[in-house]
Amino acid sequence: MKPDYPLSKAEFDAIYLKVVRLTVEVLLYKKGQGVFLTLRDIEPCKGQWHFPGGTVLFGEPVLDTVKRIAKREVDIEVKEAHLVGYVDYHNLSKKHPDSAVGLVFEVDDYEGTPKSTTETTDGQWFTSAPENMIADQGTWLVSHGYLKP
Repeated sequence: MKPDYPLSKAEFDAIYLKVVRLTVEVLLYKKGQGVFLTLRDIEPCKGQWHFPGGTVLFGEPVLDTVKRIAKREVDIEVKEAHLVGYVDYHNLSKKHPDSAVGLVFEVDDYEGTPKSTTETTDGQWFTSAPENMIADQGTWLVSHGYLKP
């Protein structure tokens, strides 16, 4: 099994200061209940609401990344997910040294109950974008009809 964090902070920074970082975003949406968001307890964006996501590792199939991130960040087993778009993190890159593009996968089927884990302090369902949310994600969720402003 591959480790969750195969690069040190120094290695990560050395690479992603030079190239765009590809991430996946795990979108859990239920009609009437909204979107499941977590409150980050790690950098970047510590203390902000977000939908779970993480870096695609070299050689890792993208759907495997979705499953890995969903398990690590909200403790669910993804059975099915489909690509619904991408988030271009141009606002985030103004505050942090790397540049990222996130592929958004809506989870169609999963086992378990979404909850916060060691990387987050809270997890909740939202129908409107919370005030303290990662701006690029909030804009995307509202513009695609998943959340109200």
